[in-house]
Amino acid sequence: MGPAGLPPMMRRALYRGVAAFLAVFLVGGGLVAGLRALAGAGDQSPSPPAGTGTTPEVSSPRDASTPRAFLAWVPGGMPSGFAESLRAAPEVGRITVADADNVWMRRSFDQEGKVVDRPPAGYQIPIDATAVDPAGFASFLPASARPGVQRIDELEGILSQTSSKLRGIGEGGELEFSDGVTVKISGVLPDVLMGGYELLVRRSTGRRIGITHQRYAIFLPAKGGAPGERQLERVFRILIPPGSDYRVVEVRAPGTTRFLRMSDALLPPLLLKDRFGEFAARPDASDPGFLDIDPGWVNRHIVEAAVPLLGRITCHRKFVPLVRGAMRQLVSEGLDELVQGYAGCFAARHTLGVPGASLSHHSWGIAVDINAADNPFGAEPTQDMRLVRVMEHWGMIWGGRFIVPDGHHFEFIAQPEQAAA
Repeated sequence: MGPAGLPPMMRRALYRGVAAFLAVFLVGGGLVAGLRALAGAGDQSPSPPAGTGTTPEVSSPRDASTPRAFLAWVPGGMPSGFAESLRAAPEVGRITVADADNVWMRRSFDQEGKVVDRPPAGYQIPIDATAVDPAGFASFLPASARPGVQRIDELEGILSQTSSKLRGIGEGGELEFSDGVTVKISGVLPDVLMGGYELLVRRSTGRRIGITHQRYAIFLPAKGGAPGERQLERVFRILIPPGSDYRVVEVRAPGTTRFLRMSDALLPPLLLKDRFGEFAARPDASDPGFLDIDPGWVNRHIVEAAVPLLGRITCHRKFVPLVRGAMRQLVSEGLDELVQGYAGCFAARHTLGVPGASLSHHSWGIAVDINAADNPFGAEPTQDMRLVRVMEHWGMIWGGRFIVPDGHHFEFIAQPEQAAA
C-alpha cells in the first residue's frame, strides 16, 4: 500500500519520516517542455469570485516573455549562507535572490473596498507568493515593467495576470492575510514576469505575511563567461554549507524553462487554480502538515469513480478521464500486468506533510500513485517504461524523473490532445 492509500495516522508517520530527507520535489529538465506547453492552457473563463462580475483589464508590458536569465534553486530552500556564496562566486555577475512561501489570505477587496473573497468561517485561501528586492528583481524585467516593481512600497503588492483574473481585482484592490496585515495591489504583471507566482511583494512585507524562506536566484554570468547548466551546478554544489540536508542545485539556462521559480518544471499553483479551481482550507487540527479543505469545494470537484485496473479512485473530476484513458490504453495494449497496485490520488496536505512546504498537488486530486510497493519514495524506480510512456501520453509527468526519485508518482502536467478539454 502506497502513502496516499495508508490509514491517516500511518500515512502521516511515513511522511514525517521522509520529510527529513526532502521538503520539495525536484524535477529534471526533460519535463520543462510539458510545462511550457501548458502555460496559458488553463480554463479560459473561470467563474469570477462571488461579488464580482468582470475581470479587471490588464495593461501588459511590451515584452511579456520569460526574462533571459539563469535560474538556480535548492530543494527545501537555500541553506543559510548559500545566497551570499552565490553572489561572491566568480562565475556569477548580476544576481537577485528571492523568497517564496505559501501564505494564507482571509479576505480580499476591490478598489472600492467591497469584499470579493470571503472564505467560509475558519477557512483561508492559500496564495503562492514571492518576496524580492524590488530594484534587483526589476533589473531582469523588460524596461516597460521595471518602474512598477521598483516603486513597490511597504504593504503593497503586484498580482500576476492570472491571479488578477481569479481574484477579480486589479490595481487598488487589497488582500488581507491571516495575521490581519493588508496588502494593497499596486499593479498587475504577466505570469511569466512573476515567475508564475500569484503575488509579489518586497522582502520586508513578505516577512509580515509569512514569506520567510530564500528559495531561488535569478542571475547572469560574469562578464565574458558562457557557462553551461551542468558546469554551474557542479560549481554551486561546492558552495552548499556542510551539514545541509541537500547537496544539489538545479540550474536552468535562459530559454530552457517557462517560469523562473523554485521547482520550475512543476505546474505552479497559479495554473492549478485556473484549471482545477481554487479552494479554501485550514490546517488539520491534529496535524498542521495536513489540510482540511472547504467541503463545498471537495463536493464540487472531487469524485469517486471506477477505473480499469485501479478499481475505485478518488480524484478531481477533470483528472479522472486522464487516468481512465491511460488504464484503458494499457488494457488495449495487453499491458494489464504492469499495474500491480493503486495507492491513492486525492490527499489534502503540504508536500510530504511538512507544514510550511508548498501544497502537494495531491491536494487538488491531480496526482495518482501506482505500484508504490515496488517503487518506494527515494529508491531507484523499477517502473516498467511502457507504463510510464502511456501515463505521459495522457498528460502526466513521472516522479521517477525527479532528482530524488518518486517512482510510483504520476502528476498532471498538460491536457493531452486525445482527451476532451
